[in-house]
Amino acid sequence: MGHPNNTPSYNPYFLIPFCIWISVSSILLLLVGNHELFIIINKANSSTLDRVMSIITLMGDASFIIPILLAVLLFKQYRNRRYLGAALMANIGAFLLSQGLKSFFNFPRPLNYFQDATWIHILPEWDHLYHRSFPSGHTTGAFALFSFLAFILPKRHQAYGLFLFALAVLVSYSRIYLTAHFFTDVFVGSIIGTFFSTLAIYIFYKKTAAASLSTAS
Repeated sequence: MGHPNNTPSYNPYFLIPFCIWISVSSILLLLVGNHELFIIINKANSSTLDRVMSIITLMGDASFIIPILLAVLLFKQYRNRRYLGAALMANIGAFLLSQGLKSFFNFPRPLNYFQDATWIHILPEWDHLYHRSFPSGHTTGAFALFSFLAFILPKRHQAYGLFLFALAVLVSYSRIYLTAHFFTDVFVGSIIGTFFSTLAIYIFYKKTAAASLSTAS
């Protein structure tokens, strides 16, 4: 990881769109409202989207995240303690905080809040969830994973960070579409996931690199 092209960095192709996402989401929440955004997204449905969103949402699940993080170990430059430490902190740290907040707040899910209203678009095979809505665990997981992957990309491949960001947003959208969460749930989940990845890169790469330079001098 010592080569400059392989040094983890705060990939602007992920972080700039992320900042735009936070700004636009904040405006939408203020102007449109949390529950209204759920209704708009959930009602804009089709049989094709039903299938696509059911698949995309899996990218925020541990059954997807863990194999991806392990697959990175196939590349020699990532087989070290710094990668393992950063990967664990970014993903497990985000998971633990989101689950703790879920239990603490125990906010109702859309099905509970709207009392199984007949207008809600939900299929029998989808999870019918009622409790622990805030924040979205799948969104937290997706943003933690994809921001982390964007940060460890070699500099020549940083543009893929935009694609990784798009995947994270799609997972967020899928959670609302599938009637699992409100907009605020995915909004806060995206912040938690990205925050932990940013912190993990700082602690395991930026801070240790600065300490090494200081010692060498």
